[in-house]
Amino acid sequence: MKSSRKRERLPFRKIAPNMVTSGNLLCGMMSLMLLFSGRPVPAAWMVFIAVFFDMMDGKVARSLGGGTRFGLEFDSLADLVSFGVAPAMIIYSSYAGALGVWGALAGAYFALCGALRLARFNVIHMPGPFQGLPIPAGGLFLASFVLAGVPLHPAAAAAVCVAAGSLMISSIPYGNLKGLEEAGADRKKSLLLGAIIAAGFVSLKSGAPLAAITIYVFSGPLRFDWGKWLSREKDEEAADKKI
Repeated sequence: MKSSRKRERLPFRKIAPNMVTSGNLLCGMMSLMLLFSGRPVPAAWMVFIAVFFDMMDGKVARSLGGGTRFGLEFDSLADLVSFGVAPAMIIYSSYAGALGVWGALAGAYFALCGALRLARFNVIHMPGPFQGLPIPAGGLFLASFVLAGVPLHPAAAAAVCVAAGSLMISSIPYGNLKGLEEAGADRKKSLLLGAIIAAGFVSLKSGAPLAAITIYVFSGPLRFDWGKWLSREKDEEAADKKI
C-alpha cells in the first residue's frame, strides 16, 4: 500500500545556507587534494578561501531566516575538514613530518581539539566572546606559516599545533566580531584597523596573514576583546538613535 503522504519540499531559504556551506567543505577537500599533489601553498590559500564561505553561510541563513539544526551540524562538519584536518595535514606535510609519529600525533591533536571545540560550541553556545580560540582562526594560524614561507623547525611546528589546539579547547575568551552586525562598528577604529592591515600587506606581503592572525591568537590570553574594542560606545549609539 502506497503512503498517501507527500514528501515535504524544503523551501529555498532553508537550502541556500547549506549550499554556501558546501563551498566551505569543497575548499577543505580541494586543500587536501592540492596538498597530496605537492602544492602546499595553494592548499593553504584554500583554507583562507573557506573562511569566506564560513562567514557567508551564517549571513545568508540570518537574512533568509532559514537557519536549521541540520545546517548547524553541516557547518561544523565542513569547519572540521577545512580548518581542522586540512591545516593539520598542511603543517605536518610541510614541517612536522620529519618528526615521524610525534609529528603525526601533534597534527592529530590539533584536529581532535578542533572537533571538541566545535562540539562544545554546538552544545554550549553563549552570547558574547568566544570561549576558546575559534577553529577558523586556529586553522588560518597553521596555514599562514606556509603562506609566509617561515622556516619552522619540525619540533617548533609540532609545538605550534599543540599550542593552537590547546587554546581551542580552553576557556580563554576571544573577541567575537559577529556582534558588530547588530551593535555597529566604530568608524574611526575600523578605518584605523583597515589602514594598519593594508600597510601590513604592503610591507610584509605574504607574511601579513601570519602577523594578523598571530595578533588575534595572542589577544585571547592578553584578554583583549577585538569585538568590544571595535564596537561603538553606548552613548554614540544613543546619539545615532536620536538623529
